[in-house]
Amino acid sequence: MRAFVTGASGFVGPWLRRHLEACGDEVVPAAPDLDVTDADRTAEALIASRPDAVYHLAAQSSVGSSWADVSGTFRVNVFGTLHVLDAASACAARPRVLVVSSAEVYGEVPPAALPVSERAPFRPATPYAASKAAAELTGLQAFLGRGLEVVRARPFNHTGPGQRPGFVVPALARQVVEASLTGATVLKTGNLTARRDFTDVRDVVAAYRLLIERGAAGEVYNVCTGRSVLLLDLVERLLNLAEANLTIEVAPERLRPVDVPELRGDARRIQEITGWRPAIDLDRTLRDVIDYWRQDMLNGERSRPGPSAVW
Repeated sequence: MRAFVTGASGFVGPWLRRHLEACGDEVVPAAPDLDVTDADRTAEALIASRPDAVYHLAAQSSVGSSWADVSGTFRVNVFGTLHVLDAASACAARPRVLVVSSAEVYGEVPPAALPVSERAPFRPATPYAASKAAAELTGLQAFLGRGLEVVRARPFNHTGPGQRPGFVVPALARQVVEASLTGATVLKTGNLTARRDFTDVRDVVAAYRLLIERGAAGEVYNVCTGRSVLLLDLVERLLNLAEANLTIEVAPERLRPVDVPELRGDARRIQEITGWRPAIDLDRTLRDVIDYWRQDMLNGERSRPGPSAVW
């Protein structure tokens, strides 16, 4: 299978490329700086590549950052998706397209409705979530109105080595590793009362390929474990794995305007259609993220500790 990946230089992209190549797929070389908000360049790159499958990963993916730049978030996530779909529709042999959305589109789900299934309505509580809901509808319209084979994925929280520290797990892991170098005794956090459904990025990319291969066009699939973890418990697991003794301190500046109390997904649809199930447990993921930051800080300029970004 010949695959074209947008956002190939982001966090998920390199992991997806490795997985596709390990499966025998050909990943089409694309400009690493391809800007999907540029309709002409996106069309030129995608049409010239003649792909069988398009994995649309390119996005403004930070919930926190979406509050500061609402219009930029919509420009990338909605119009970027539209440009990719337009380009795929213009190909001589139309590829299948995976539009990667987010579980954030569900918003605050009543406890009785958890784990949340794909039948739940959109209740976006953040600019990021609203942009992803709009991107999904753009993908659905391309299927219904243009006959383009679009499959939508709704990944829940996913993490792993290489994720930047604007997200909860790398932000915490980096601080823990920094503390071992600086002698700091406090771990500053955001809201630790929320519960999230975490999947390892290496499992997520396996799900994406299976969805391109077996997912039904026009349908949407949760990518999740079906289990949620209290963020306070996550912090304690990180500290135990790193053998670190730090005082946990919730920092007001790290709290978001809106924070959904719990997101936990129903994975039955993707399991039934593709047979996918996550294989990497959370402790291994956390250990690998800690090891990544330890190695990162031993290399070159990045060995100098600096302030961790907020998630």
